[in-house]
Amino acid sequence: MKASDLFVKCLEEEGIEYIFGVPGEENADFMISLEETDKIKFILTRHEQGAAFMAEIYGRLTGKPAGCLGTLGPGATNLITGVADSNMDRAPMLVLTGQGSSERLHKESHQVMDVVGMFKPVTKWAQMVYHADNIPEIIRKAVRIATTEKPGAVLVELPEDIAKKQTSVEPIEPRQFRRPVADDKIVNQAWEAISQAKRPIILAGNGCIRRRAAGQLRKFAESTGIGVLNTMMAKGCVDMDSDQCCYTIGLGGKDVPAVAIERADLVLSLGYDMVEYHPGLWNPGGKKKVVHCDFIPSEVDENYRIETEIVGDLAHTLWMLNERVAAHGPENLDFDHSHTQLCREKMTEEFEAHKDDTTEGKIRPQKALWDARQVLRPTDLLLSDVGAHKMWIARYFQCHEPNTCLIPNGFCSMGFSLPGAIAASIVDPEQRVLGICGDAGFLMNVQEMETAKRYNSNITIMIWEDNAYGLIAWKQFNQFGKHTDLAFGNPEFVALAEAFGWNGFRCNNAADLQDTLEKSFEAEGPSLVVIPIDYEENNKLTQRMGELTASI
Repeated sequence: MKASDLFVKCLEEEGIEYIFGVPGEENADFMISLEETDKIKFILTRHEQGAAFMAEIYGRLTGKPAGCLGTLGPGATNLITGVADSNMDRAPMLVLTGQGSSERLHKESHQVMDVVGMFKPVTKWAQMVYHADNIPEIIRKAVRIATTEKPGAVLVELPEDIAKKQTSVEPIEPRQFRRPVADDKIVNQAWEAISQAKRPIILAGNGCIRRRAAGQLRKFAESTGIGVLNTMMAKGCVDMDSDQCCYTIGLGGKDVPAVAIERADLVLSLGYDMVEYHPGLWNPGGKKKVVHCDFIPSEVDENYRIETEIVGDLAHTLWMLNERVAAHGPENLDFDHSHTQLCREKMTEEFEAHKDDTTEGKIRPQKALWDARQVLRPTDLLLSDVGAHKMWIARYFQCHEPNTCLIPNGFCSMGFSLPGAIAASIVDPEQRVLGICGDAGFLMNVQEMETAKRYNSNITIMIWEDNAYGLIAWKQFNQFGKHTDLAFGNPEFVALAEAFGWNGFRCNNAADLQDTLEKSFEAEGPSLVVIPIDYEENNKLTQRMGELTASI
C-alpha cells in the first residue's frame, strides 16, 4: 500500500476520531488517503492556529488526542502557538505536518525549514518519517507519548516523497498499560505528616481534573474536612457547593485564598504544575511544609521545598490516602479548619455582592459571571480566552464538575476561546458551550466564525467589549500608576455576526443579561452576545483584595 494509506490506517488503529486543519500541496497524498476512511473526520478550519486550539480542547475534554494538520513552512508555523498551549496545559495532541521532498531538505529550498527542530521546545516528541516502513512504530510511539502522564503534544512530519512510497508493513496494535503507583512506605510517611498537622490545606492542580482523581479527592476532602484550593485549571475537582471547596487561587495579588494558604501549617499539593501559579507567590522562601503528590516528580524550585513526595498515579495515591483515613478513623483527626472555612465564607460573599445589579451602559464583570453561572447547568462548559476577563473568571466563576471551565493558564495564549468552543460542541453537541472573550482575543481568530457556521456549532460567544487591551492596562496601572496607549477600534459586532450567519445580540443593561444569554442558547446555531464591560472594576478589585486580606 501507499505510505500515506498506511499512515491513516495507523491513526485508525489508535482510535483517532478527528483531525482539524488546513491542507496544502505537500500533504495532498495524506489528504486523499484520509478521504478513503469513514473512521476519521477531517474538520476544515480557516487558520492553522484555530485547528491547534480545536485539537487541544478535544484532548482536554476527552483525554484522547486529536490531530491538527498543516502543510510545511507557514502552515507549520501557524500551528505552533496552539501546539505550545496544548503542551504546557497537558492536553494530548498529534501535530501532523507535511514537508518537502527528502531529496531537497539538505539545501535552501522553497518553503523548507526545520519544522522538527522548531517544534521540539513545545512538544514532548517531534519526529520526521524517514522511511515508509517506520510509520507504524512512529505513530504508535507518538500516541503513547502524547497520552502518557503528563499528556502533551507530539509532532509527526511526513515528507511528500515518503508519503508516495509503497510499503507492505501493517499497523502496530495498541496495548494498554497501567501507570506505576507509589509504595506503602512513602504514603505512610505522607499520611503521618498530614495527620499530625493542625491547619492543613489542599492545593489541587491540573492533575486533579482527571475523573478518577477528582472522585478520590472529593472522598478524601469530605472524610477529613480539609479545605481545597484549586488552581485555575483544576476548577470543579471539588464541587463548588461542597463545604470543603475554598474556590480558586491564582491571582497575582494577595487574595483571600492566599491568606488561607498562608495560615496553613501543611500544604497537600495534588497534581500541581508550577506554570499554573508559581510557588513564589504563595510560599516565598519555601517555608511551608509541603507534601507533593503527582504522576511525575516535581519541578525543582527554591520556593517549593518538598518534605514528602509521592510519585505515581494520582488517583491511586489518593485512594491509598483514603484507606489510611478509614483505618485511622476520621473522627480521630484533630484539625482546625477555621482558615479554610473563613476563606469560603469571605469568597461566597464576594460572589454574591453584585448578583442583583441593574446598571445600564456598562456591566460589571461580577454580574456577567453570576448570570453565566445561572444559565449554565452543572455539566455545561465555559471557555475563557486570555485577557482581563480571564482574571475575573478565575476568581468569580466556580464549577460543579471537572472540565467544565477551561482556561489556558500555562502558555496562556489569546485567541483560544472561539476555536475551542467549536471543538467542545463537536465533543458534546447537547452541552451548552459558552466562550468568553475580550474584543482583542476574539478578533485574533475571528475567521473561525465561518467554521462554526459551517458545522452549525451549538455555541455562544460572549464578548466583553472595552476597546482596549484591558489586562495590560490593569497590570501597567498596578505597577506604574498609569498605562500606555492600549486603545483600539472594533467592528460593529452584531453586524459582523449577521454577516457570518450567526445570531447576534447586544446587551447594554445588567438586568437583561441573563435573559439575553438564555435566548442565545435557545437560538439555533452559533450566537454572539456583546456586552460593554465595566473595567473600572479592575483597579477596584485590586484595592478590594487588599482590604479583604487586611480584615481577615
